[in-house]
Amino acid sequence: MLSIVIPIVVFVGIAALVGGVALSFRGAGSEEAEMRLDALTGAGQPHGKEAEQNTGLLSGFQDEGNALEAYIMQFFNLRLFLDQADMSMSVANLVMICGGIGAAGGILPILLGAPIWIAPITALLLAGIPILVVHFKRKSRLNKFGKQLPDALELISRALRAGHSLGAGFRLVSEEMDDPIGREFQKVFEAQNLGVSLEDAITDMTERVPNLDLKFFGTAIILQRQTGGDLAEILDKIGRLVRQRLELFGTIQALTGEGRISGIVLLGLPPALFVALWRLNPGYVMTLFTDPLGNKMLAGAILMQLIGAYVIQKIIDIKV
Repeated sequence: MLSIVIPIVVFVGIAALVGGVALSFRGAGSEEAEMRLDALTGAGQPHGKEAEQNTGLLSGFQDEGNALEAYIMQFFNLRLFLDQADMSMSVANLVMICGGIGAAGGILPILLGAPIWIAPITALLLAGIPILVVHFKRKSRLNKFGKQLPDALELISRALRAGHSLGAGFRLVSEEMDDPIGREFQKVFEAQNLGVSLEDAITDMTERVPNLDLKFFGTAIILQRQTGGDLAEILDKIGRLVRQRLELFGTIQALTGEGRISGIVLLGLPPALFVALWRLNPGYVMTLFTDPLGNKMLAGAILMQLIGAYVIQKIIDIKV
């Protein structure tokens, strides 16, 4: 029976993985501006018989995807998480990829002859890989946005001193600066042109980009429009403050570099040594999985690794 179940589960997992990857790349060449305009104006939506046919053929898949996304949003806004990573993949596709990789990870230990209880662990670990990829892309994009923000503030400040409006300053940033800050300011400028108030457009941007300096920038603009004042001078001060904070953060990163390297070595050495011993003498390592005392030792080692990772992270994580 097991010989029949294993190929079926492997096939389902690989099919789900391939299908999720294929769906994630479908329509990737569409222009983002056209997609946003279509969503706002309703253009590109089928009408009449075509709409009825599409509804009959695709409504099941769309309803399932929307229901899944709504259920996940009760615990975590995965859609916003993907948007912050600048990924056009849908929530349903990401869940499908995680499920396919997790199913393959659950079958792999069984095929290698490992104990059954290892299968759920490897399935969970491998299923989290796509989430980690999105997390690192999101972190990289937000870090790049934070480094670009001082230049954007100074550019808007110079535009205001030259006699341009605030909206023209946003357009200048969208045209002169690279992504991600150029795209985010372009969204604000387009939203303002479509009738959204500048305060609401800036508030939406601060919700899309969780950056504390950007929140200061948005709050300063909203207060200035309500109470008045020299906005150019305010932006210069915010930009100078952001630059000083980035310099301090760089200094802290340099001072904590030794601790981070030590943490990587201490956390990576036991798994690397385990793999090396498994390649040299598999029977010696398999004792950890077959013997009850070995199981306790392995569980204790994993627990101590997690505790050590948490302690090292707390030591080197200095808030600026």
